[in-house]
Amino acid sequence: MRKFSAFLLTAAIAASFAACATPSDSSSDGEGEGSSSSTESRLDAVKERGTLNCGVDGGIPGFSYVDESGDYSGLDVDVCKAVAAAVLGDADKVEYRRLDSTERFTAVSGGEVDMLSRNTTWTLSRDTEVGMEFAPTTFYDGQGMMVREASGLKELKDFDGKTVCVEAGTTTELNLTDKMRKAGVTPEIKTFQQADPAYAAYDEELCDGFTSDKSQLVARRSTLSKPEDHIVLDVTMSKEPLGPLTINNDSAWFDVVKWVTYGLIEAEELGITSKNVEEMKSSEDPTIKRFLGAEGDLGKGLGLENDFMVKAISSVGNYGEIYERNLGQESKFKLDRGLNALWSEGGLLYAPPFR
Repeated sequence: MRKFSAFLLTAAIAASFAACATPSDSSSDGEGEGSSSSTESRLDAVKERGTLNCGVDGGIPGFSYVDESGDYSGLDVDVCKAVAAAVLGDADKVEYRRLDSTERFTAVSGGEVDMLSRNTTWTLSRDTEVGMEFAPTTFYDGQGMMVREASGLKELKDFDGKTVCVEAGTTTELNLTDKMRKAGVTPEIKTFQQADPAYAAYDEELCDGFTSDKSQLVARRSTLSKPEDHIVLDVTMSKEPLGPLTINNDSAWFDVVKWVTYGLIEAEELGITSKNVEEMKSSEDPTIKRFLGAEGDLGKGLGLENDFMVKAISSVGNYGEIYERNLGQESKFKLDRGLNALWSEGGLLYAPPFR
């Protein structure tokens, strides 16, 4: 009898702990926009709302840029569209929120946006202390320095006593300080909360140099009053893996953003494009059939329709199409793929198996 009583007491204590525990896969949306309870995944909130709130920069041609008509375009924008198409069946069901570097993470954690697709570098502290969850890298970059060609500045040691403009609250600002100290020089660093005023100051010759990700420098150079007067130095100060991210501790939503992003890469490797995706649905290749939802339940496992990648690819194309349209040979930037080529072509892009 004593053994049976002890068993009942142990069971009661275990049940009490279980009742108080919070599921680890639940969202921590709190009182953010679109959340109906503290345990609801952002995936449920997006479905119920019928739109995806996506945080972007909005001022970087090729990545996220809003024109005079209010239309958004760029690689980061296309990632938002792909997720919206996969989840909601319509790439146009996106509400874009322009966020500067100091407010972007707060907007995610507070529920103002469901995801961030805004040239954001994946770092350890952002993955832990800041509470973000980084999806696959969509652009491998490095920090560079832009100067006026006539300035004669060629390397970091030339910047002693010179003025450098940089956006505040970024890894760029921290990297600049580290690299200049290592080079033994002391420049004057001017920080700006927003990118537009920072580039305006540089364009008005209030700074001798401007530092940011190399891809951003190339893109922003095209917006200066005399683009041809400026060069990006052959200097790389850091590794900058850029990609979308979501709030931490919401695995259901994170899995969707993660696998849709991987899907864009996988589609290129499988030769599936926006032009042939419907035809490829009848392929006899079992890998392609699973990927496009013609067989199996991969979508169901994510809480989506099994043909979620058909919807995404039909809307924006595969990663290669997205890159070439926004940054590559079909764009005004003509950037080579480099590290952003598929792993099978000497690059770093690699998607885990869809099975």
